[in-house]
Amino acid sequence: PAAPDTAPPFPSQALARYDEGAVSEWGAVGLAGAVVKDGDLGYAEGYGVLELGGGEAVNTQTRFAIGSTTKAMTAAALGMLVDEGRLGWDDPVVDHLPWFRLRDPWVTREVTVRDLLTHRAGLGNADMLWYGRGDADPIEILRSLRHVEPAYSMRSSFIYQNIMYATAGAVIESVSGMSWADFVTTRIFEPLGMDETVARLEGTVGRPNVATPHAEVDGRIVAIENASVDPVDAAGSVWSSVEDMSRWLRMLLARGEAPDGTRLLEEATIDQLFRPQTMVPRNQFYPTAQVTNPSWTTYGLAWFQHDYRGRKLDFHTGSIDGMVAIAGLIRDEALGVYVLGNLDHVEVRHALMYRVLDHFLAPDAVRDWSRELKTLYDEIAQSQAEARAEALADRVEGTRPSLSLEAYAGTYTHPVFGDVTVSLQDGALHVHRGEGLQGSTEHWNYDTFRVAWDARWRGDEWLTFDLAADGAVEGLRTMGLEFGRVEAE
Repeated sequence: PAAPDTAPPFPSQALARYDEGAVSEWGAVGLAGAVVKDGDLGYAEGYGVLELGGGEAVNTQTRFAIGSTTKAMTAAALGMLVDEGRLGWDDPVVDHLPWFRLRDPWVTREVTVRDLLTHRAGLGNADMLWYGRGDADPIEILRSLRHVEPAYSMRSSFIYQNIMYATAGAVIESVSGMSWADFVTTRIFEPLGMDETVARLEGTVGRPNVATPHAEVDGRIVAIENASVDPVDAAGSVWSSVEDMSRWLRMLLARGEAPDGTRLLEEATIDQLFRPQTMVPRNQFYPTAQVTNPSWTTYGLAWFQHDYRGRKLDFHTGSIDGMVAIAGLIRDEALGVYVLGNLDHVEVRHALMYRVLDHFLAPDAVRDWSRELKTLYDEIAQSQAEARAEALADRVEGTRPSLSLEAYAGTYTHPVFGDVTVSLQDGALHVHRGEGLQGSTEHWNYDTFRVAWDARWRGDEWLTFDLAADGAVEGLRTMGLEFGRVEAE
């Protein structure tokens, strides 16, 4: 049929009403959203506040941590170098980082730039190398990969992996001669006029209109400290606003062309970014699939993908302590959605994205995604609470440690994940694993102690000390890892 003379009106008022209700239903502290369609910013709104107890309202220029939606920028930056003929997607990583090593020499030789971006290089989650350790050295994190045991054969499966993206950032620096942060700033942010966007957390210091992260701690929503992703910056360290991110989405939907006509990426490279690269098993996909029921789930170059109402949806979330993001694109409809928030894992982000998609793809069959996904995530939270209660119930009452508390004090080390320091302070054992992972313990049972991190939103952990035949402490186990005791000199 012939196209109508005028496009249907953009549903701004309907979206605003729905968003406001959904934000209230989920208890979001602050949230901002933007929708782009056919090259225009059709909708942008802010809700709530930058910080609980404060009067400053969120607006479309408020800076939030965008988390892993940063990854698409890293993939695009590599695409720029591909366009310039300075590297290829299937170049071995060692061609650009001669010092790069994984545990298996064959995998070290064969892993490619494309593998870095598709979570299929064989590694399990190794975030313990950097999470909660803002003082971690970025190069040492990458060099530690040579000791990480593979979780599966390369390219045979999929496990989400942040440090491979940090490696991709190192490739960008090696090839371009610029740090990853300088590269994305000068090659992406500046040409697109993303004036509120900074590449790293440290760039937000002293800036106005910056959201504060929040989390639920002991049943109350409270402001918390920022968790720095700067040690693995290319995986998720950018801070931006929905207004700025709308410029980024519009460039992607325009097949690499900025609004002023500047070409940032070749069309073929844009297509490569969104081409499915690997299958994603259902257990590695989002819980929302229980409601959206996709026929297939894949991953491109920094984009999760599935079918939705007969279209291909490219999307990605970003999550770091107290901050959330989601980006979604239906490229065939020139439609993009971006949402940012400052409450830990407030999954209203998914609901708002799918609601927008419905408005354009099926206006007569719009679903109440906020209600449906609130029910889903409440059920997940209930299941987790029940599992935790069962674990706590396994505590054996009335036991005592085998040794005096002082005997457990010392330094324990792991060949990949570094040191855990245990000290005796004010009559209790204190644990230190990094600047953001330290706290006091209580005796749990036998030689197991429960650690309550000072950063309470990071939850609890358990330490179990292992004794040698002579009764001396020879190591400890925590987070599924074994740490050997370092003998004092």
